[in-house]
Amino acid sequence: MMSTAFRWVVLVVFIVLTIGGNVLVILAVGTSRRLRRISNCFVVLLAITDLLLGLLVLPLSATLELGSGRWTLGGTFCNIYLSVDVLLCTTSIFSILAISIDRYLAISGPLSYSKRVTPLRVAAAIGAIWAVSMTVAFVSIHLGWNTVDFSVQNADWEMGDEGEEGRTCRYEWNNNYVLLDAFGTFFLPLLVMCGLYHRIFLVARAQARRIRAATPSFLRSASLVATAREHKATVTLAAVLGAFIICWLPYFIYFICMGLRREMDPPHLTHSVVLWLGYFNSALNPILYPALNRDFRQAYGQLLRCSTAQKWTPIPIRTLQQERSVSNGLQSEPHWNKQCGETRLNLREANDDASLEHGS
Repeated sequence: MMSTAFRWVVLVVFIVLTIGGNVLVILAVGTSRRLRRISNCFVVLLAITDLLLGLLVLPLSATLELGSGRWTLGGTFCNIYLSVDVLLCTTSIFSILAISIDRYLAISGPLSYSKRVTPLRVAAAIGAIWAVSMTVAFVSIHLGWNTVDFSVQNADWEMGDEGEEGRTCRYEWNNNYVLLDAFGTFFLPLLVMCGLYHRIFLVARAQARRIRAATPSFLRSASLVATAREHKATVTLAAVLGAFIICWLPYFIYFICMGLRREMDPPHLTHSVVLWLGYFNSALNPILYPALNRDFRQAYGQLLRCSTAQKWTPIPIRTLQQERSVSNGLQSEPHWNKQCGETRLNLREANDDASLEHGS
């Protein structure tokens, strides 16, 4: 078994990375002009959800983990903590579902996307996500839907009544409600998301083939830029979906098995492993964005003032200014350089799109 000090360090580092990474995502979307699009509202929603998880839930979960499961704040705060945990996890699921729907609309109908996805509809969707998640999180626990006798858990537990052995704070899953909960908040959205991404893959591949067939070779690189950007975003968010499945599927399978068996005291080690594997998803999303999306990498670099980018700058700023002052009267040369730069950018993005489609 790991020592308490080592586990304390690991959990603190994990919480700091979760908070810092998701703050970086929010700042990147807010400060980058290329990322400040309506489709990234759901990405920001996912980052805000993970940030709140790192601020409100993970410190208490780490306290439980380091304290061998002992909870000293009483039953009322325990139920609130569990409700907030379920709220944020459910919001994460529905946020990724909203991202999947948004990507499907952008790829399948790019010309009608701006009419179908409006700021008002996005705001309504975000409000609905929070409303449904709050209903699922707070109503079930505070009405006792999740216990054997349908009574509110921890109702008779006052602060300071833990006894010598102490009491733990854990979501009870002792009846068939776990099937309804798991199916409605995880497996059904998961099936919808997988179906949407399958359709996105088929539509994107068909679009790329039609563009190559209909566009002359000397104009093809420029026409593929917009489509390539949409395809890159789709691949990025598909990776986010895959990471979410890997992280949370073991927990929900374990959740169903323990609920159907009406296990009153599940194994502590197994419960901790599957729970923190699910929490790991909140720290993984901010890593996936820059790894798979150039716009996020550039925004991260600007926010962090990346020393690597400054190191590889070929000409100092003063030299550039001097050259511009010397060649002030030569208008054709900077114009030609600008055209060459734009051509290289278009060819690079078109090559990225071609390799993306070949890899898929």
